[in-house]
Amino acid sequence: MPNKKLVQFLLNHNKKQSKIFSSPDAVLWRTQYRAQHPTELAAMKCMDGRLNLAVMTNTPPGIIQPFRNIGGQFDLGWPYFGQVLDSWIMRAANLGRDSVVLVTYHWSKGDKHRGCRGFDYDVKAARVYTLNLKKQIERVFGKNHAVVYPILLGIETDEDALLFEGENGRMLDVSSELETSQEKVEIKFRSLFPDMKEHVVQDLLPLVFGNTQHIREMKEVQRPVTILAHKEQILAVGRGFDWLHFPNKALIIGPYSYDLGGPITTAANILLENIKLKRIPKEEGVVLLASGLYHDDAGSDKPRAIEKAHSLARFAQNTIASAIPELLPHVQMLTGIVNFNTRLFTPSQAKK
Repeated sequence: MPNKKLVQFLLNHNKKQSKIFSSPDAVLWRTQYRAQHPTELAAMKCMDGRLNLAVMTNTPPGIIQPFRNIGGQFDLGWPYFGQVLDSWIMRAANLGRDSVVLVTYHWSKGDKHRGCRGFDYDVKAARVYTLNLKKQIERVFGKNHAVVYPILLGIETDEDALLFEGENGRMLDVSSELETSQEKVEIKFRSLFPDMKEHVVQDLLPLVFGNTQHIREMKEVQRPVTILAHKEQILAVGRGFDWLHFPNKALIIGPYSYDLGGPITTAANILLENIKLKRIPKEEGVVLLASGLYHDDAGSDKPRAIEKAHSLARFAQNTIASAIPELLPHVQMLTGIVNFNTRLFTPSQAKK
C-alpha cells in the first residue's frame, strides 16, 4: 500500500495556494487587473501540468479561465462542454465584455518526448486539430469576431514560450523577440489580427510582454531540463484545479467529452509507466483526485458539486480497474469539492 505522503502534500499545497489566492494582495491585484483589462480570457489546454499560462504571462491567477483535456482536445458538440463555454461567453457578454479564447497546442523543441502525449508527440497533428477547434468556435460564436475572438496559440514548453498565430498566416514567436522593443513587438502583434478591436489588443499585449519577461527569467535561472520530463503521479478528474499546477506532477482531465474513459485510460497508462520506469517513488504511489467545482454555499450548487465529484471518482476508479488493473494497487483516492472564489479544496466522504 502506498503511504499518505502524496495525499497530505496535496492537501497542504491546496491550503497554501488558497491562502495566497484569497489574500488581500492577490484579490486587489486581480480586481485592478480586471478593471484595466476587462476582456475575458479563456484557454483550451492539454492536461499537462506544465501549461500554467498565469505564470508564463505574469498574469494574476484567476484571470485566464482554463479548460483542460487530454491534448487540449475539445468539441463544441459535446453537450456539457458546449454548455459550459456558452455560459462563460454569455456571462462576459452580459457584462459588456469581449471574450478571447486561446486555443492551445504544445511541444518541446529539445525532445519530442517532452511534448504532448495526447497526440503521440506529433506537433503537426496537434496544430491541425487545434486549428479546426478554432474554426469551430468561429462557426458557433461568429466568424467576424464581433464579441468572441479565438486565437491559435502554440506553447513551447522548454522555454515556456508562446507562439501567436494570426489570421493572415503570420506568426509571433515571443522567444524570438526578447531583444525587440515593445513598440516593434506591438506592431507585429497588431499585424496578426487586423480586425481585432483596439481595447482587446490592449488587453492582450500584457500577455505578450509578460511572456517576454518570463522567458528572460527562465534563462537567467537556467531551469534544468530534467524537471521537464514526464514524472506525473496525480490523475485529476473534474473541475477546479487552478491551484494544481506543477511541472509534470499532475495530469488533469475535464469532465467534458462523450468518452471520458479514453483520456482516463491514457493518463493511467502514463502513471503506470512512470512507476515502472522509477520516475516516481513507488512507495508514494499515485493519487486519483476527483473534484467538483461550486460557486455558492447557499442552495443546491455545493451539494451538486459533491455528487459530481463522487460520481467522477467512481467512474475513474472503475475505468482504471477495467482498463489498467495493474495500476489499481498503487492508487489512493482523494475526492472533494473546490470553492471557485477561494480555490479551497474540501475533502468529502461518500454518503451511503
